[in-house]
Amino acid sequence: MFSGSIPALVTPFRNGEVAEDAYRDLVEWQISEGSSALVPCGTTGEAATMPAEEHFRVVRICVDQAKGRVPVIAGAGSNDTRVATANLKAAKEAGADAALMVPPYYNRPNQEGIFRHFEAVASGCDLPIILYNVPGRTVTDIAVETMGRIAVAFSNVVGVKDATGVIQRVSAQRAACGSDFCQLSGNDDMALAFMAMGGRGCISVTANVAPKLCAEFQAACLAGDYAEALDYQDRLFPLHGALFSDASPGPVKYAMTRVRPGFPGDLRLPMTPAGEASRSAVDAALEYAGLV
Repeated sequence: MFSGSIPALVTPFRNGEVAEDAYRDLVEWQISEGSSALVPCGTTGEAATMPAEEHFRVVRICVDQAKGRVPVIAGAGSNDTRVATANLKAAKEAGADAALMVPPYYNRPNQEGIFRHFEAVASGCDLPIILYNVPGRTVTDIAVETMGRIAVAFSNVVGVKDATGVIQRVSAQRAACGSDFCQLSGNDDMALAFMAMGGRGCISVTANVAPKLCAEFQAACLAGDYAEALDYQDRLFPLHGALFSDASPGPVKYAMTRVRPGFPGDLRLPMTPAGEASRSAVDAALEYAGLV
C-alpha cells in the first residue's frame, strides 16, 4: 500500500499560526519532486503543539492539496486510548488514507497493555494503521512478538514505521508479521540497510529538504540497484546527520529556509531555532548534496 520516499512534513508557522499558503506550496512541491506519500502532523510537524481542531485542519489541508495524487498518512497517536481512537476517526473524516500511531508514551504500559491499546483503536475504526515504533521518544517499545500479534489480529494494521535503530528487526518483523506487512524506515541514515533487508520505503525527515534525491534513492533501492542507491546514500549522509544536530525540527526548518527562500522557519515552544553550530552543519551538508 505504501512505499518509496514519504516525507514527515514540517508545519510552517507564521506569527504563531499555521501558514496555509506555505503548507500548500510544500505539499505541491513534494508531489512534483516524486514523494510517494505524505505524513502531516507527525513529530517533525510539531503535532505535540497542536490542539485537535488545528491538527486535523492541517490534515484536511494536506488531503485537499494532494487531491488523491499520493496517499496521506495522518499522525494520530496518543497515550490515551480513548483519544487515540477519536483521533483515528478524525483522520478518516479528514480524508486521510491511513494513520500513523505511536504506542502509549509516558504511561509505559507492558506488552499486554500495548496490545490492548491497539486492539481498542483498530477495532474502533477501519482506517489503515501504520504503527510508529520510536522508543527513543515514547520510552515504550513494541516488541517483535507483540507486533506480530497485532498484525495477525487486526487486518487494518498494515505496517510499521520503525525508528528503533535496530536493523535486525526488519528480518525479525518479517518473520513475525509476514512479508506483506509494510515496513518503513524511520531513520534516514539507516534506510539503505533497511531496504536491503526487506523494507518498502522511508518516512523521512530529509525528504522535506531533498525530496527529489530521496525519491530517486528509494527508487534505486526498490529496483534493487544498490550501487546507485549507495551513491545517493553517500551524497545525503551528511545531511541526515546535520538535520539532527540540534533538537528536531529546528535544523530541518532552518534547512527549508535555505532551499525554499521565503519559507517560514518559525517553531512553537518548547522547540527553538537551531543553534549556530547546527546551522553551520546544515549549510555544509546542503552544499555537499548540491542543494544550494
